[in-house]
Amino acid sequence: MGRVTLQTIADHVGVSRMTVSNAFSRPDQLSANLRDRVLAVAEELGYAGPDPTARALASGTAGTVGVLLSETLTYSLTDEVAMAFLAGITDELAPTGTSLTLLSAAPQGDLVPARDVAIDGAIVYSCNPESSAVSWLMRRRLPMVFVDQAPAPGIASINIDDRQGARAAAQHLVDLGHRQVAIVTTGFAGEFGLLTDPLQATTAYTERQRLLGWFDALDAAGIPATVVRQRHANPDEIGYTAAQTLLGHGECPTAILCFSDAIARGVIRALQDSGLDVPDDVSVVGFDDNPISRRISPALTTVRQDVDAKGRAAASALTLAIDRAKTGPARRIRHLMLPTELVVRASTTHPPRTSSSSTAV
Repeated sequence: MGRVTLQTIADHVGVSRMTVSNAFSRPDQLSANLRDRVLAVAEELGYAGPDPTARALASGTAGTVGVLLSETLTYSLTDEVAMAFLAGITDELAPTGTSLTLLSAAPQGDLVPARDVAIDGAIVYSCNPESSAVSWLMRRRLPMVFVDQAPAPGIASINIDDRQGARAAAQHLVDLGHRQVAIVTTGFAGEFGLLTDPLQATTAYTERQRLLGWFDALDAAGIPATVVRQRHANPDEIGYTAAQTLLGHGECPTAILCFSDAIARGVIRALQDSGLDVPDDVSVVGFDDNPISRRISPALTTVRQDVDAKGRAAASALTLAIDRAKTGPARRIRHLMLPTELVVRASTTHPPRTSSSSTAV
Protein backbone atom coordinates (compact mmCIF):
# COMPACT_ATOMS: atom_id res chain seq x y z
CA MET A 1 0.00 0.00 0.00
CA GLY A 2 1.19 3.49 -0.82
CA ARG A 3 0.98 6.55 1.40
CA VAL A 4 -1.96 6.35 3.82
CA THR A 5 -4.15 9.46 3.85
CA LEU A 6 -7.40 10.51 5.46
CA GLN A 7 -9.16 9.45 2.25
CA THR A 8 -7.58 5.99 2.44
CA ILE A 9 -9.03 5.49 5.92
CA ALA A 10 -12.39 6.97 4.87
CA ASP A 11 -12.63 4.45 2.00
CA HIS A 12 -11.87 1.53 4.34
CA VAL A 13 -14.41 2.61 6.97
CA GLY A 14 -17.04 3.75 4.48
CA VAL A 15 -17.35 7.32 5.78
CA SER A 16 -16.41 10.78 4.54
CA ARG A 17 -12.92 12.26 4.74
CA MET A 18 -14.28 14.93 7.11
CA THR A 19 -15.53 12.22 9.48
CA VAL A 20 -12.02 10.76 9.66
CA SER A 21 -10.55 14.21 10.25
CA ASN A 22 -13.02 14.82 13.06
CA ALA A 23 -12.01 11.54 14.69
CA PHE A 24 -8.55 13.07 15.27
CA SER A 25 -9.24 16.77 15.75
CA ARG A 26 -12.90 17.07 16.84
CA PRO A 27 -13.84 13.84 18.60
CA ASP A 28 -16.96 15.43 20.12
CA GLN A 29 -18.51 15.42 16.63
CA LEU A 30 -18.57 11.59 16.46
CA SER A 31 -20.12 8.83 18.49
CA ALA A 32 -17.66 6.88 20.60
CA ASN A 33 -18.22 3.71 18.57
CA LEU A 34 -17.61 5.41 15.23
CA ARG A 35 -14.49 7.15 16.46
CA ASP A 36 -13.12 3.86 17.81
CA ARG A 37 -13.73 2.22 14.40
CA VAL A 38 -11.91 5.03 12.58
CA LEU A 39 -8.93 4.98 14.93
CA ALA A 40 -8.71 1.19 14.78
CA VAL A 41 -8.54 1.24 10.97
CA ALA A 42 -6.00 4.07 11.08
CA GLU A 43 -3.79 2.05 13.39
CA GLU A 44 -4.17 -1.06 11.24
CA LEU A 45 -3.10 0.87 8.16
CA GLY A 46 -0.18 2.52 9.98
CA TYR A 47 -1.53 6.07 9.75
CA ALA A 48 0.52 8.46 11.93
CA GLY A 49 -2.16 11.14 12.19
CA PRO A 50 -2.81 14.46 10.46
CA ASP A 51 0.27 16.43 9.47
CA PRO A 52 1.01 18.88 12.35
CA THR A 53 2.12 21.63 9.97
CA ALA A 54 -1.02 21.35 7.86
CA ARG A 55 -3.18 21.25 10.98
CA ALA A 56 -1.48 24.39 12.31
CA LEU A 57 -2.07 26.21 9.01
CA ALA A 58 -5.70 25.18 8.98
CA SER A 59 -6.37 26.14 12.59
CA GLY A 60 -4.18 29.25 12.68
CA THR A 61 -2.51 28.03 15.87
CA ALA A 62 0.84 26.38 16.55
CA GLY A 63 -0.20 24.50 19.68
CA THR A 64 2.93 25.66 21.48
CA VAL A 65 4.13 28.69 23.42
CA GLY A 66 7.67 29.97 23.69
CA VAL A 67 9.86 30.89 26.62
CA LEU A 68 12.52 33.40 25.63
CA LEU A 69 15.76 32.96 27.55
CA SER A 70 18.77 35.27 27.47
CA GLU A 71 21.02 32.47 28.65
CA THR A 72 22.07 29.59 26.45
CA LEU A 73 19.57 26.75 26.50
CA THR A 74 22.24 24.51 28.03
CA TYR A 75 22.57 26.82 31.01
CA SER A 76 18.82 27.04 31.47
CA LEU A 77 18.54 23.25 31.50
CA THR A 78 21.21 22.90 34.18
CA ASP A 79 20.38 25.87 36.44
CA GLU A 80 18.06 24.58 39.16
CA VAL A 81 16.10 27.82 39.54
CA ALA A 82 15.42 28.04 35.80
CA MET A 83 14.45 24.37 35.72
CA ALA A 84 11.96 24.81 38.57
CA PHE A 85 10.46 27.79 36.76
CA LEU A 86 10.07 25.78 33.53
CA ALA A 87 8.57 22.88 35.48
CA GLY A 88 5.94 25.21 36.93
CA ILE A 89 5.05 26.40 33.43
CA THR A 90 4.73 22.89 32.00
CA ASP A 91 2.63 21.67 34.94
CA GLU A 92 0.22 24.56 34.45
CA LEU A 93 0.04 24.06 30.68
CA ALA A 94 -0.40 20.27 30.84
CA PRO A 95 -4.22 20.26 31.10
CA THR A 96 -4.49 22.53 28.04
CA GLY A 97 -2.41 20.25 25.80
CA THR A 98 -0.16 23.18 24.91
CA SER A 99 3.52 22.42 24.29
CA LEU A 100 6.51 24.47 25.40
CA THR A 101 9.26 25.70 23.08
CA LEU A 102 12.50 27.15 24.48
CA LEU A 103 13.80 30.12 22.51
CA SER A 104 17.35 31.38 22.77
CA ALA A 105 17.71 35.14 22.46
CA ALA A 106 20.82 34.59 20.36
CA PRO A 107 20.44 34.04 16.58
CA GLN A 108 21.26 30.52 15.34
CA GLY A 109 22.92 31.24 12.01
CA ASP A 110 20.20 32.57 9.72
CA LEU A 111 17.50 31.47 12.17
CA VAL A 112 16.26 34.05 14.66
CA PRO A 113 14.09 31.96 17.03
CA ALA A 114 12.02 34.88 18.32
CA ARG A 115 11.25 35.86 14.72
CA ASP A 116 11.02 32.52 12.94
CA VAL A 117 9.64 29.86 15.28
CA ALA A 118 5.87 29.30 15.13
CA ILE A 119 4.33 29.92 18.58
CA ASP A 120 0.97 31.14 19.87
CA GLY A 121 2.47 33.37 22.57
CA ALA A 122 5.64 33.92 24.57
CA ILE A 123 6.96 34.26 28.10
CA VAL A 124 9.95 36.61 28.23
CA TYR A 125 12.03 35.40 31.18
CA SER A 126 14.78 37.48 32.77
CA CYS A 127 16.08 38.84 29.47
CA ASN A 128 18.27 41.77 28.61
CA PRO A 129 15.70 44.58 28.08
CA GLU A 130 17.68 45.73 25.05
CA SER A 131 17.64 42.28 23.41
CA SER A 132 16.62 42.29 19.75
CA ALA A 133 14.72 39.04 20.43
CA VAL A 134 12.27 40.88 22.68
CA SER A 135 11.82 43.46 19.92
CA TRP A 136 11.02 40.71 17.40
CA LEU A 137 8.33 39.26 19.64
CA MET A 138 6.80 42.71 20.09
CA ARG A 139 6.73 43.25 16.33
CA ARG A 140 4.95 39.93 15.84
CA ARG A 141 2.17 41.21 18.16
CA LEU A 142 2.05 37.90 19.97
CA PRO A 143 0.33 37.55 23.34
CA MET A 144 3.16 37.89 25.86
CA VAL A 145 3.95 37.76 29.56
CA PHE A 146 7.03 39.38 31.10
CA VAL A 147 8.69 37.55 34.00
CA ASP A 148 11.47 39.18 36.02
CA GLN A 149 11.22 42.14 33.65
CA ALA A 150 10.08 45.72 34.12
CA PRO A 151 6.27 45.88 33.66
CA ALA A 152 5.27 47.31 30.28
CA PRO A 153 1.96 48.80 29.11
CA GLY A 154 -0.40 46.24 27.63
CA ILE A 155 1.70 43.21 28.67
CA ALA A 156 0.99 41.03 31.70
CA SER A 157 3.91 40.69 34.09
CA ILE A 158 4.92 38.34 36.89
CA ASN A 159 7.59 39.48 39.32
CA ILE A 160 8.73 38.68 42.81
CA ASP A 161 9.19 41.35 45.46
CA ASP A 162 12.93 41.61 44.84
CA ARG A 163 13.29 44.91 46.65
CA GLN A 164 11.62 43.71 49.84
CA GLY A 165 13.62 40.47 49.79
CA ALA A 166 16.93 42.28 49.32
CA ARG A 167 15.99 44.76 52.04
CA ALA A 168 15.32 41.91 54.47
CA ALA A 169 18.67 40.31 53.63
CA ALA A 170 20.62 43.51 54.24
CA GLN A 171 18.65 44.29 57.39
CA HIS A 172 19.54 40.84 58.72
CA LEU A 173 23.24 41.75 58.43
CA VAL A 174 22.67 45.16 59.99
CA ASP A 175 20.88 43.55 62.93
CA LEU A 176 23.79 41.14 63.41
CA GLY A 177 26.09 44.15 63.79
CA HIS A 178 27.87 44.20 60.43
CA ARG A 179 29.21 47.58 59.33
CA GLN A 180 31.62 46.50 56.57
CA VAL A 181 29.34 45.12 53.86
CA ALA A 182 29.98 44.32 50.20
CA ILE A 183 27.60 43.51 47.35
CA VAL A 184 28.30 41.18 44.42
CA THR A 185 25.93 41.60 41.48
CA THR A 186 25.84 40.90 37.75
CA GLY A 187 24.39 42.37 34.56
CA PHE A 188 24.26 42.16 30.78
CA ALA A 189 25.63 45.61 29.99
CA GLY A 190 26.85 48.82 31.57
CA GLU A 191 29.81 49.35 33.90
CA PHE A 192 31.64 46.49 35.58
CA GLY A 193 34.18 46.14 38.36
CA LEU A 194 34.20 48.18 41.59
CA LEU A 195 31.44 50.75 41.21
CA THR A 196 30.83 54.07 42.90
CA ASP A 197 27.29 54.46 41.52
CA PRO A 198 25.90 50.96 40.77
CA LEU A 199 22.34 52.15 40.14
CA GLN A 200 23.63 54.07 37.13
CA ALA A 201 25.26 50.92 35.77
CA THR A 202 22.15 48.84 35.17
CA THR A 203 18.82 49.00 33.39
CA ALA A 204 17.89 45.38 34.20
CA TYR A 205 14.77 45.26 36.38
CA THR A 206 15.70 42.46 38.80
CA GLU A 207 19.23 43.69 39.44
CA ARG A 208 18.03 47.25 40.00
CA GLN A 209 15.28 46.18 42.42
CA ARG A 210 17.71 44.11 44.49
CA LEU A 211 20.24 46.94 44.60
CA LEU A 212 17.51 49.32 45.78
CA GLY A 213 16.47 46.88 48.49
CA TRP A 214 20.00 46.35 49.78
CA PHE A 215 20.60 50.11 49.84
CA ASP A 216 17.26 50.74 51.62
CA ALA A 217 18.56 48.93 54.70
CA LEU A 218 22.25 49.86 54.45
CA ASP A 219 21.65 53.57 53.82
CA ALA A 220 19.19 53.77 56.71
CA ALA A 221 21.92 52.34 58.98
CA GLY A 222 24.57 54.70 57.56
CA ILE A 223 26.59 51.82 56.09
CA PRO A 224 28.39 52.44 52.77
CA ALA A 225 28.65 49.28 50.66
CA THR A 226 31.45 48.22 48.35
CA VAL A 227 29.83 46.99 45.13
CA VAL A 228 31.45 44.63 42.63
CA ARG A 229 29.52 44.14 39.39
CA GLN A 230 30.50 41.36 37.00
CA ARG A 231 29.44 40.73 33.42
CA HIS A 232 26.75 38.05 33.09
CA ALA A 233 28.52 34.66 32.81
CA ASN A 234 28.91 31.45 34.78
CA PRO A 235 27.60 32.43 38.24
CA ASP A 236 30.14 30.37 40.19
CA GLU A 237 32.98 32.09 38.31
CA ILE A 238 31.33 35.48 38.84
CA GLY A 239 31.26 34.91 42.58
CA TYR A 240 34.79 33.58 42.77
CA THR A 241 36.30 36.44 40.74
CA ALA A 242 34.28 39.09 42.58
CA ALA A 243 35.40 37.77 45.97
CA GLN A 244 39.02 37.87 44.81
CA THR A 245 38.48 41.50 43.79
CA LEU A 246 37.12 42.32 47.23
CA LEU A 247 39.97 40.55 49.00
CA GLY A 248 42.51 42.53 47.00
CA HIS A 249 40.75 45.86 47.48
CA GLY A 250 41.88 46.57 51.03
CA GLU A 251 40.06 45.80 54.24
CA CYS A 252 37.96 42.67 53.81
CA PRO A 253 34.21 43.08 54.40
CA THR A 254 32.65 41.18 57.25
CA ALA A 255 29.59 40.36 55.16
CA ILE A 256 28.77 39.95 51.45
CA LEU A 257 25.33 40.18 49.83
CA CYS A 258 25.08 38.22 46.57
CA PHE A 259 22.72 38.58 43.61
CA SER A 260 22.03 34.83 43.60
CA ASP A 261 22.79 31.65 45.51
CA ALA A 262 24.84 30.36 42.58
CA ILE A 263 27.04 33.46 42.80
CA ALA A 264 27.23 33.09 46.59
CA ARG A 265 28.63 29.59 46.12
CA GLY A 266 31.54 31.01 44.13
CA VAL A 267 32.07 33.73 46.75
CA ILE A 268 32.22 31.17 49.56
CA ARG A 269 34.66 29.00 47.60
CA ALA A 270 37.00 31.97 47.05
CA LEU A 271 36.83 33.00 50.71
CA GLN A 272 37.60 29.48 51.88
CA ASP A 273 40.44 29.11 49.37
CA SER A 274 41.90 32.31 50.88
CA GLY A 275 41.89 30.81 54.36
CA LEU A 276 38.83 32.67 55.62
CA ASP A 277 36.01 31.02 57.53
CA VAL A 278 32.35 31.46 56.59
CA PRO A 279 30.64 32.78 58.66
CA ASP A 280 33.14 33.46 61.49
CA ASP A 281 35.29 35.76 59.35
CA VAL A 282 32.81 36.71 56.61
CA SER A 283 29.05 36.19 56.50
CA VAL A 284 27.51 35.49 53.08
CA VAL A 285 23.87 35.90 51.95
CA GLY A 286 22.41 34.68 48.66
CA PHE A 287 19.10 35.12 46.85
CA ASP A 288 16.57 32.61 45.37
CA ASP A 289 16.69 29.67 47.81
CA ASN A 290 18.14 27.58 45.02
CA PRO A 291 18.46 23.92 46.13
CA ILE A 292 22.23 24.43 46.12
CA SER A 293 21.79 26.80 49.09
CA ARG A 294 21.16 23.76 51.28
CA ARG A 295 24.06 21.79 49.80
CA ILE A 296 26.67 24.52 50.25
CA SER A 297 28.84 24.22 53.35
CA PRO A 298 27.92 26.12 55.42
CA ALA A 299 24.23 26.10 54.42
CA LEU A 300 23.41 29.45 52.88
CA THR A 301 21.29 32.22 54.34
CA THR A 302 19.18 33.41 51.43
CA VAL A 303 15.96 35.02 50.23
CA ARG A 304 13.35 32.52 49.14
CA GLN A 305 11.21 33.03 46.07
CA ASP A 306 8.55 30.49 45.03
CA VAL A 307 9.83 29.68 41.54
CA ASP A 308 7.19 27.02 40.90
CA ALA A 309 4.41 29.50 41.69
CA LYS A 310 6.08 32.04 39.41
CA GLY A 311 6.11 29.55 36.53
CA ARG A 312 2.48 28.56 37.09
CA ALA A 313 1.39 32.20 37.28
CA ALA A 314 3.26 33.00 34.06
CA ALA A 315 1.63 30.11 32.19
CA SER A 316 -1.81 31.02 33.51
CA ALA A 317 -1.37 34.66 32.50
CA LEU A 318 -0.19 33.69 29.00
CA THR A 319 -3.10 31.28 28.49
CA LEU A 320 -5.46 34.10 29.44
CA ALA A 321 -3.69 36.53 27.10
CA ILE A 322 -3.97 34.07 24.19
CA ASP A 323 -7.68 33.54 24.87
CA ARG A 324 -8.29 37.28 25.06
CA ALA A 325 -6.42 37.85 21.80
CA LYS A 326 -9.03 35.66 20.10
CA THR A 327 -12.02 37.43 21.63
CA GLY A 328 -10.89 41.06 21.64
CA PRO A 329 -8.64 43.48 23.54
CA ALA A 330 -7.99 42.72 27.17
CA ARG A 331 -9.99 44.78 29.63
CA ARG A 332 -7.46 44.40 32.41
CA ILE A 333 -3.78 43.50 32.23
CA ARG A 334 -2.46 41.52 35.17
CA HIS A 335 0.68 42.65 36.99
CA LEU A 336 1.38 40.14 39.76
CA MET A 337 3.95 40.57 42.53
CA LEU A 338 4.85 37.41 44.46
CA PRO A 339 6.24 37.60 48.02
CA THR A 340 9.73 36.71 49.20
CA GLU A 341 10.96 35.34 52.52
CA LEU A 342 14.31 35.56 54.34
CA VAL A 343 15.66 32.11 55.22
CA VAL A 344 18.42 32.23 57.85
CA ARG A 345 20.92 29.38 57.82
CA ALA A 346 24.51 28.83 58.90
CA SER A 347 26.37 31.21 56.56
CA THR A 348 25.67 34.34 58.64
CA THR A 349 26.60 35.32 62.17
CA HIS A 350 27.85 38.34 64.12
CA PRO A 351 30.98 40.03 62.73
CA PRO A 352 34.35 39.08 64.23
CA ARG A 353 35.35 41.16 67.24
CA THR A 354 38.88 41.71 65.90
CA SER A 355 40.25 42.65 62.50
CA SER A 356 41.38 39.07 61.85
CA SER A 357 39.20 38.97 58.76
CA SER A 358 41.31 41.67 57.13
CA THR A 359 44.67 40.26 58.18
CA ALA A 360 43.92 36.68 57.14
CA VAL A 361 44.39 37.47 53.46
